[in-house]
Amino acid sequence: MSIYVGLDWGSQEHAVCVLDPSGTRLAQFTITHNQEGLRQLRHRLSILAPPNQIRVALERPSGLLVDSLVETGYTVVPIHPNIVKATRPRYSSAAAKSDRSDALLLADLLRTDEHRFRPLTPECDALKALRALVRTRDDLIATRIELANQLRALLESFWPGAAAIFADIDSPIALAFLLRYPTPGSAAHLGEKRLASFLAQHRYCGRRGSAELLQRLRSAPLGRCGGLESQAKGELVRCLSSVLTTLVEQLRQISSRIEHEVAALEDGQRLMSFPRIGRINAAQLLAELGCVRARFPTDSALACEAGVSPVTRQSGKSHAVVFRWACNKRLRVALTTFAHNSTRASPWAAAIYARARARGIDHPHAIRILARAWVRVLWRTWTDHQPYDPTKHRNAAPLLAAA
Repeated sequence: MSIYVGLDWGSQEHAVCVLDPSGTRLAQFTITHNQEGLRQLRHRLSILAPPNQIRVALERPSGLLVDSLVETGYTVVPIHPNIVKATRPRYSSAAAKSDRSDALLLADLLRTDEHRFRPLTPECDALKALRALVRTRDDLIATRIELANQLRALLESFWPGAAAIFADIDSPIALAFLLRYPTPGSAAHLGEKRLASFLAQHRYCGRRGSAELLQRLRSAPLGRCGGLESQAKGELVRCLSSVLTTLVEQLRQISSRIEHEVAALEDGQRLMSFPRIGRINAAQLLAELGCVRARFPTDSALACEAGVSPVTRQSGKSHAVVFRWACNKRLRVALTTFAHNSTRASPWAAAIYARARARGIDHPHAIRILARAWVRVLWRTWTDHQPYDPTKHRNAAPLLAAA
């Protein structure tokens, strides 16, 4: 006999509801989010049934609590929050909501509709490590962009020339320059020889000479700040530049490790066989695909998860095909990035993109169409544990031979 457990996740406490197959409430309690709370949860559930007979439903597929339940042997079933929200009126016409009621809803939804949900299958340790690296790198890149925009806006307010001298304000040479010359006054006596010496010291490899760079610096509009304001903003420039310098270096180290890790995995090597994918992009795809093939029984399931397959809404004479919002957005970004890059190396991909654009479709939509086409190929190679071979790609082989 199966026991159904609904667990409403909270930052400090988790509400738990336990039902039997008939829907009778066996227990309802709250546990704290600590080691003792997890021990109490396992103990109270062990009184009711062995782990292999217990199904646990919750709204998130990862976390310490999820890992603890999976390692104990419980069947963990993630249920998307949108499904829970849509099901809530089934239990209360007043749209009432509480942690206890959501735990009951999760348990009963799993009891009545278990066949609609896929149990969580644990990934291998190497893939978990790669996923952590890739997702953290993506988050840090977003932070770097935010800080770089903040630094640029600060410079535009009192020293626009320093923001224009180098192409990228968050490049190592630009950050080193701002740490050395944070205010217009600190660069007042900067000449061509001194700038050339600075560039040589920091191994500047750009194609611009010191004279051209100095002209960029001097030709920009001058700020109108008093001495104290300029000094204060100079300290802020140093602060942001220092943070960005550390962040850029750490991102370089993380990227290097990701490239090494993905090349060491067999699935990573298979993904890197696709045209112009690159190690970082291959790692982003693999981190979201995982190593459990049963997650995506068909290429359509993978396309829906990646958000490159549209949603059809039809009722009577009304028919609409709209953008899919609910998806794995990290997977969509990784897949569309690969699809865009592939147009430069695959005649087949370039032809699909060109046909879509010729029909008047805008660039993002055309890239999603190409990504959907790549999903069919990607899913097949991933399912068969084989690298991509363009000579076996039925539609791509003639174009490849013609090229």
